[in-house]
Amino acid sequence: MQPRDSATRLGVLIRHNTLLMLREPGPLLSRMILPLVFMTLLRPLYLSAQGHAAGTEQAVVGTLVTFSLLALSISGNAILSERLGRTWDRLRGTPLHPAELLLGKAVPVLTALLAQQLLIVGFGVCVFGLRVPHPFLLLGVLLSWSCTLLGLGALLGVLVRTMGELSAAYDIGGMLLSSVGGALVPLAVLPGWVADVAPASPGYWAAHGLRAALAGDTPTAATACGTLFGTAAVCSVLASVRLQGRSGRMVAL
Repeated sequence: MQPRDSATRLGVLIRHNTLLMLREPGPLLSRMILPLVFMTLLRPLYLSAQGHAAGTEQAVVGTLVTFSLLALSISGNAILSERLGRTWDRLRGTPLHPAELLLGKAVPVLTALLAQQLLIVGFGVCVFGLRVPHPFLLLGVLLSWSCTLLGLGALLGVLVRTMGELSAAYDIGGMLLSSVGGALVPLAVLPGWVADVAPASPGYWAAHGLRAALAGDTPTAATACGTLFGTAAVCSVLASVRLQGRSGRMVAL
């Protein structure tokens, strides 16, 4: 009966968190609309510097990585809002396992992240003529990147203590990780030291994997996916450990 009970609890959590997200659609809508405006305005600059095909790819990949990192706010806010609303104390008295709680938060956010990224890619294909000859390979990279964002967002959500701290973390961290990772500006034109430290940024592996997927380079895309899934796993474990505390039960954060 335990798997069935766990599935029931998980279903309730997913529905609850989906409703919470839809009741305040502002942050989600902004993360959907702003990337399209950003990509449209900056694409001519990339075209003049790199040509049509490479410039379009840079515009789409750079926009996707940058704005999906800013969407960490959606993932982190899903947890932090529960903490600020003092609902963690109630959850401590329930049979919920920390993994169930994180998964119940993760499914709606994962759907939102994938929708954002697919919208950006679809806009690039329909409006700018981006070629996607290997859609399943690209989807694999998008899924691994979304899982990484979920893990990072969950970790931020259990570590920070105020909305101001969360805002600073995803604004500064998001722009830093995307810039150092070569999303906004190609690494080839950045100082040499940036290329040396770029692999430490998840944004680098996201951009690297997306370019490889668009080019049909399966081994490189698979390496990027493995790195991103590994990062997601580490962040998720750290967030779960923080939730459990020393006693193994969920703690008030």
